[in-house]
Amino acid sequence: MADSSKKMQIVFASAECAPFVKTGGLGDVAGSLPAALVRTGAEVIVMVPKYATIKDEYKAQMEHFSDFYVSLGWRNEYCGLEKLEHDGVTYMFIDNERYFARDYPYGFFDDGERFAFFSKAITESLQHLPAGFECDILHCNDWQTALAPVFLREFYQGLPLYDRVKTVFSIHNVAFQGQFSDTVMEDILGVAHIPAAASQLRCDACSINYMLGALRYADAITTVSPTYANEIQTPEFGEGLDGVLRERSYALQGILNGIDVAGFDPATDKRIAANYTVEDRSGKAVCKAKLQEELGLEVRDDRPLMVMVTRLTRQKGMDLVMYALDRILAGGVQVAVLGTGDRDYEDGLRYFQDKYPGTMAARIEFDPALSQRMYAAADMFLMPSKFEPCGLSQIIAMRYGTLPIVRETGGLKDTVIPYNEFTGEGTGFSFSNFNGDEMGDAVFRAARLFWDNRDAWNQLVTQAMSQDFSWTRSADKYLDLYFFMHPEIERPAAVVDEPETVAEPVAAEEPKAEEKPVEAEPAKDEPEVKAEVAPKAEAEVKPAAKPAVKKTTTRKTTAKKATTTKAAATKTAAAKTTATKATTTRKRTTAAAKKAAEAEAAPEVKAEVAEAQPAAKVPAKTAAKKAIATKTTTAKKATAAKKTTATKSTTTKAAATKAAAKTTSKAAAKSAVKVEETPVEPKTEAAVETKPAAKTTTRKRTTTTAKKTTTKAAATKTEPKSAATKEEPKAEVKAKPAPKAAEVKAAPKVEAKPEPAKETPVSPAAPAEKKAPSKKTSVRKATATRKRR
Repeated sequence: MADSSKKMQIVFASAECAPFVKTGGLGDVAGSLPAALVRTGAEVIVMVPKYATIKDEYKAQMEHFSDFYVSLGWRNEYCGLEKLEHDGVTYMFIDNERYFARDYPYGFFDDGERFAFFSKAITESLQHLPAGFECDILHCNDWQTALAPVFLREFYQGLPLYDRVKTVFSIHNVAFQGQFSDTVMEDILGVAHIPAAASQLRCDACSINYMLGALRYADAITTVSPTYANEIQTPEFGEGLDGVLRERSYALQGILNGIDVAGFDPATDKRIAANYTVEDRSGKAVCKAKLQEELGLEVRDDRPLMVMVTRLTRQKGMDLVMYALDRILAGGVQVAVLGTGDRDYEDGLRYFQDKYPGTMAARIEFDPALSQRMYAAADMFLMPSKFEPCGLSQIIAMRYGTLPIVRETGGLKDTVIPYNEFTGEGTGFSFSNFNGDEMGDAVFRAARLFWDNRDAWNQLVTQAMSQDFSWTRSADKYLDLYFFMHPEIERPAAVVDEPETVAEPVAAEEPKAEEKPVEAEPAKDEPEVKAEVAPKAEAEVKPAAKPAVKKTTTRKTTAKKATTTKAAATKTAAAKTTATKATTTRKRTTAAAKKAAEAEAAPEVKAEVAEAQPAAKVPAKTAAKKAIATKTTTAKKATAAKKTTATKSTTTKAAATKAAAKTTSKAAAKSAVKVEETPVEPKTEAAVETKPAAKTTTRKRTTTTAKKTTTKAAATKTEPKSAATKEEPKAEVKAKPAPKAAEVKAAPKVEAKPEPAKETPVSPAAPAEKKAPSKKTSVRKATATRKRR
């Protein structure tokens, strides 16, 4: 049983974490996701190395919590835990000056040793956490923490504290794996004597791979977007790890990153020239003019401004940019680039800045404040990455109303909906292949929309700004994973139900709305009848499933056929009513009795079609029989009987045409749906709806044909037709359904008659119940029919 008092307790380990230390997207994730998890009711401790580069203001807030020694190969290394509470999250900084007191997080000759120590310190420190905190989930990120799942299973397995710990490993960029010489296996890791560990860490004859170890040892693997999760299982994107990722694909899933929507909010951002909202974007024009002035570009509102805030590397698509930039600038698009990276790209951007003064601006530097002003001021944001696990820049750009132009890869494909000129949907522009001409075409598709159709452009900006990329949504997905791994812990109801309760009532209300007019008319015992009708119809209609599915596979086709046959149905009804009105009350009841006799000659067929056709005709017949039995001699009683039957039967009375006309608009489109809706529970509705609709339709059609021929025989009293009607009941279900389904293409009047079945679900039960035991009466009535002929 789930423990309602226990909270999910998570240790989140990362080599960087905003706002303390950040070099890329990992820092943003580690800075935002734990806070979102805490808001959902989980308890989270974030573990980060205590780098020398952390600002003094944060160091001053740290409180020494614990210290112990960590064995690393033949070494015993000091490890201190420095505790800091920040924005509701508890941070534990791993303190070891020999490894972390440096002026930059990465890029040192002993990185293999430094982050092996960090991984071992994480696992060791699970014994030194605050009182009451017992780790349920150890969530490790990228290769710097990849050895933690390996150490936990090889060195700590079997200890009571560690037995409950489940490990999750997140790949933020599979290109960075932590590959080192296999000499570290004994000297640093101390696992050379463990054959399983040694073999699973080794990636070739003389190297080991930290990330490979995590992929094999972790209980679950995640990455930062669904598309990237699929891509890294291919040789093109897997960077040599695609084989093991395919092996463990059952444990791999992609969960899209979010952004700090409060920090990136154009309505409140103090770093931009003017604030603005989705409704009032006048401030964005001010931001654009200010940035053009700041960067030395022509201050013109009629020229689209496209920006890039990026690392200048091949991965970010800089090859394509260098190829197409001449064409883009010559075409009248202003371009501004901010970033640092490979020297070749830096020099190339400076060249274009000199060639196109006033149109091109290159800022070869790292400036977070300027990047924010560029997000807010630009019209377009270019991100043509060769591969992109998730990417945050395109999400931030959309938040600020700047339309992204991206290559369809990884998270870019998952977050940017390409503009559709016919429907107007989309949140940006995209291209498929890693090709400079395709990228240039995408840029000019955006530019032409900016120049030629400003209304469509503004609508696209509104759609982009309205997207939800909050961490709350991502945190829910991670919680799904955590609680799946720990089913004994009860998930807080507020977290689980919020997204679903918004969606479910919408789906559930539609059937209720449809049922209301149905429930107003029938008699009081309707609920019981509903329960009886549905099982019979479902059980008996099953044999006709195959032919029926061919005819009506969806509700939409049923609805269309229903509307087309409405007119024919009402004409037939009108013809019948004029014929019946011409006779006296007694003749009318006798005719009804005769029809009932003929109809009851095929009890099995009618029981199957109890939902539609008998609902229309049989109630009238039984009502007529009852009317005779209760001495309907006076004209008043006959008229009363006529009125009551008119409400239930739309095919034999004049009032039926009115009822059919009334319900045509409502029930025609939903007739197939309503029949099944009554008995079926809302949850299984989607599954059950289509099948019964499809199955009953063929039955209804065949029986309708049979009944039409019977009624025509009664009207014209021609012997050949009555003989034909006689043969049909005898052939019953098995002989006729399939051929008739093929013959009666032009007359699917069945759909016209599900309406009465819904309006009067009471009546089918009564006739259906009487028919089952009334085989003697059907024989008697069959002889009566012969005598009459």
